[in-house]
Amino acid sequence: MAVGLRPSDIEQETGLTIYPRSLSAVGDDSLFMAKAHEGKRLCLLAGSESRLLSRFSGERADRDRKVLMVCPLSHANALALRGSLAWLAPQPLGLRTSAGCGDRLGLATPGHVRAARNVGGDIAMIFAQQSIREMTRTGRSPDDVMDDATWGIFQEGWQEGVGADADHLKTTADIDRCVAADFTFYTIDPGDHVDGEADTDQPAALRAKFEALPWAEMETTPRLMRAAYVGKRFEIADRALSLDEEALLRAAAKYSRAVAHTAKMFRHLVEAMGDRPFELEVSVDETATPTTHAEHLFVASELQRLGVRWVSLAPRYVGRFEKGVDYIPSVGLCGDLGEFEASFAGHATIARALGPYKLSLHSGSDKFSIYEIASAQTGGLLHLKTAGTSYLEALRATAGFDPPFFREILSFAVGRYETDRASYHVSAELRNVPDARLLRDGELPLLLDQFDARQVLHVTFGSVLTSDRGYKQRLMAGLAGHEEQHFEAVERHFVRHLRPLVAGKQAS
Repeated sequence: MAVGLRPSDIEQETGLTIYPRSLSAVGDDSLFMAKAHEGKRLCLLAGSESRLLSRFSGERADRDRKVLMVCPLSHANALALRGSLAWLAPQPLGLRTSAGCGDRLGLATPGHVRAARNVGGDIAMIFAQQSIREMTRTGRSPDDVMDDATWGIFQEGWQEGVGADADHLKTTADIDRCVAADFTFYTIDPGDHVDGEADTDQPAALRAKFEALPWAEMETTPRLMRAAYVGKRFEIADRALSLDEEALLRAAAKYSRAVAHTAKMFRHLVEAMGDRPFELEVSVDETATPTTHAEHLFVASELQRLGVRWVSLAPRYVGRFEKGVDYIPSVGLCGDLGEFEASFAGHATIARALGPYKLSLHSGSDKFSIYEIASAQTGGLLHLKTAGTSYLEALRATAGFDPPFFREILSFAVGRYETDRASYHVSAELRNVPDARLLRDGELPLLLDQFDARQVLHVTFGSVLTSDRGYKQRLMAGLAGHEEQHFEAVERHFVRHLRPLVAGKQAS
C-alpha cells in the first residue's frame, strides 16, 4: 500500500470493504478492489500528480495529499488495469501442465484462483476461457470473458501468470473477435470437417473419397501421400506404427479436410496476431469415433507438413466423455480403466515423439477417475479443459441459500432438456431425475451429484441464462450476495480437478 491512508482508514471513511489480496503497488500508488453498496469497484489511491490517474475513469476525491479514485468495473478500466499490472495480462504458457476454467457466469474466477493456490504444483492456469458457442448462448462477448476473469484474478491477487483461451473456434471471423480481445491461446475446432463415416466405408467408397479430397488445399497429391505413409514403419519410442493402403485411405478421408481447415485457420491467426505471441490447440475430440494411434500420427504429421505449430492436441479418446459426469469406459459404467490407460499411453508416446506437445482433455470436467492416469502417462504434458462445471457449482451454492429458486431452475431445465440435449453427447434420462418437490431443502445440493440431474442442469444452461423469466439476473444477484458460499463451492470442486494432475506428474 502506498504511503498515506491505510486500508482500514479508507474503509472507515468511505464505507468500502477492501479485498485484501487485491492490494497492488504501482510505484508509490496503489490499486485495489473494494465492495460498495452498489457493487464491486476498482479503486486507485495515488499522488495528485500521478500519471496513473489519467488511465482510469471514475469518481475522484482528495484525501490527505492523495487522490482516491473509485471506478466502475468497465471494459476501459479493465484494459487500463491489465496495462498497469503486467501479471494480469494473458501470456503463452508453454509446455507446463495447464488447466482451463471455463466460467459461463463470469463470477467464478476467485474460486478457481483459490483452488489453484490451494493445490500448488506449478499448474499453469487459464481463467478466461469460453467458446463462441457458449458466448452466444450466454449473451457474452470475448471482451466480457476476458474482463470478468481480470476482475476475479485481481480480486484474489494471483500473480503466477495466466493464459486466455478462445475456445472451439470454427471460423476466421471467430478468430478475429478473440484477437481483438487479446486472447493468447486459440483452440481450433475442425470437427465439422472430420468424416467419421470413413471408419466403416466400403473400399470403393473410401477410394472415391480419397481421390476427391481438396488436394490443392492440402498442398500434396494422392501419389505423394501414399509414398509418405504406405509401407513405412514409424518407430515411436517403445512402439512402431505403420499404415497399409486401407489404413491410410481411412485416416486421410477422415481427417484431411480437418487438417486443411486447421492450416487455413492457423495462417489467418498468424497474420491477425502479427508479432504478438500466441499458442494453438487443435481439437478433433467432438466426433463420434475414437482417434487411433495411426490416425494421431497422420494428423500430427500432416499438420507439421503444412507448417502448423501447436502446443496441445485433443484427439478423440476411447470411452465416453459426456458433459458434467465422470469418464465412462467403452464397455459401460462398470468397466475398468485399462482400455483408456493403454490407449492414452500410446497417444502420449506419439505426442512426446512428434512434439513434444501436450495432450488435451476436452469435455474434461468431472472426469476424476482418469486425471491422475493422464497426468502420469504424459509426464505432466497435459492440458485439462473444463467449462460447465463451474455453472453447476453455482447452482449447488444456490440450492443451499435459495432452495425455492433452485427448484424453479431445475423444473425449467427438465422442460428444456429434450430440446437442448441435441448438441451434446449425453445419456441422462428425465425419468431418473429425482423430484425436487419430494426432497428437503438440505438435500437439494446433493442433486448436483446425481448423474441425470447433473447432466440435465449442465446442458440447459443457455436456456436458463437467456430465459425471459429473468433467471440470469436472479442467479447473478444471489451469487453476488452469497459470494463466499459460491467461491467455497467452486474451490472445493476444482481442488478435486487439480490435485490429481499434480499427483500424476509426481508419480511419473
